[in-house]
Amino acid sequence: MADDDHTFESAASGASLTYPMQCSALRKNGHVVIKGRPCKIVDMSTSKTGKHGHAKVHMVAIDIFTNKKLEDISPSTHNMEVPHVKRDEYTLVDIDDGFLSMMAPDGSMKDDVKLPDSELGSEITSAFEDGRELTITVISSMGEEQAIAFRDAPKN
Repeated sequence: MADDDHTFESAASGASLTYPMQCSALRKNGHVVIKGRPCKIVDMSTSKTGKHGHAKVHMVAIDIFTNKKLEDISPSTHNMEVPHVKRDEYTLVDIDDGFLSMMAPDGSMKDDVKLPDSELGSEITSAFEDGRELTITVISSMGEEQAIAFRDAPKN
């Protein structure tokens, strides 16, 4: 019985990063996983095939983190993975070494979100340097997080 030692490499909560959904139930502006990336569907079309074939669904989607366009074709009866996508808002406290230091509504600190390399990143930096209080919108899915928008924090 001594050789029953079990090694568990991770201690995840058991919550999955995605859930299955039938192709025909997916909708435009919904989310789907294409080539292992979480995407937002921007265009969908269904084509009826021959006598014994399945109807096919052609999807065009944009990666929610990289904004790259991805396409996929799948039988309408097959399941596709749909990512859990979460949006959270945080109050910006500091910008340190390319990372945003933010406070959640419950008072906990979050400082592992990168300052975006895009124009958005420079807008956040200049607004913060102007002394404005900012609320940052962070989108998270499949283990990735990214700041996608900001606005002036509401005055109390």
